[in-house]
Amino acid sequence: MEYITSFEELEKYLKLTPQEKAWHEETTCVPLKITGYYMALINPEDPDDPLRRQAVPTVSENKDVFMESSDPLAEVSHSPAQRLIHRYGNRVAFLATDICAQYCRHCFRRRFTGNMTGPASDGDVEFACEYLKTHREVREMLFTGGDPLTLSDEHIDRIIGEFRKVSPELVIRICTRFPAVQPDRITDSLVNIFKKYSTAPFYLMTQFNHPRELTAQAIEAVSRFVDRGIPAMNQTVLLRAVNDNADVLEELCNALVFARIKPYYLFQGDLVSGTSGFRVPLAKGLEIEKELRKRLSGLAMPLYAADLPEGGGKVPLCGNYIEGCENGVWKFTTIHGTSRLYPDPQA
Repeated sequence: MEYITSFEELEKYLKLTPQEKAWHEETTCVPLKITGYYMALINPEDPDDPLRRQAVPTVSENKDVFMESSDPLAEVSHSPAQRLIHRYGNRVAFLATDICAQYCRHCFRRRFTGNMTGPASDGDVEFACEYLKTHREVREMLFTGGDPLTLSDEHIDRIIGEFRKVSPELVIRICTRFPAVQPDRITDSLVNIFKKYSTAPFYLMTQFNHPRELTAQAIEAVSRFVDRGIPAMNQTVLLRAVNDNADVLEELCNALVFARIKPYYLFQGDLVSGTSGFRVPLAKGLEIEKELRKRLSGLAMPLYAADLPEGGGKVPLCGNYIEGCENGVWKFTTIHGTSRLYPDPQA
């Protein structure tokens, strides 16, 4: 599997801009790593290519701005152990590894991702299993990282098997970027591991941020899961100069639905150190959401949301369509700006 991990290798494919050349890796940055597959999708003649923006670092990552943090979601303070996060009452996240096939320049978990500590240890898995035994309120687990599918099939089989032993009813979300950056990792043998442990549902959580990432190979990779009864849901990040206009997102969301992938979230960028160059002004994001709501079906419309700083949790970001209520009659603003009335039932 081919990876580009240095500027020397990168310059074989791209003429680097001054902003790209000025980047230097710091503890707050994720490493440079691009798959050969993804590099082939980038237009080398376009320095503003939206896929290039997601994969090639620039000097903007070396800047911190007001209220940015390496842990804006307060995951550390909600971690009973290094590899286990319990931020919401009924679900946890297990960080199976800090390694990814490709490091996204907008990565929100850069306090952990790419530190090269590698896979979770047997002790980490054992702790998580004991935690599940004693916290029966936990109904869902995010199998995440890093990217958990960087682990071998055998390693994934072992970890999922241990979780299923202690909590056979646990819903597990498989969080991965592989379909977008290295789809040939998704094999029948990999998917069959998850099918083997089907005492409770699995969900595939993808991240496609631009229509050009949704190639025939990517769709085929996701279809391996869907054809075996594992639904696919997509979490797009709203990114400046990548997908911050309604035309691009409309195309992406409709293409996702056609590929049997539900557009789930459209995330406002988190306040992560070094990512200010990707964040879209909130007013612009709200305008995009408003326009998408006019153009997309309910099936294709993702929920525009922000994960608030200091562990505030996810909140929806959308226009307030309720104008008020008088004498049991509610007044609404439609998506087109006109008004409608909706009466409550009379006692």
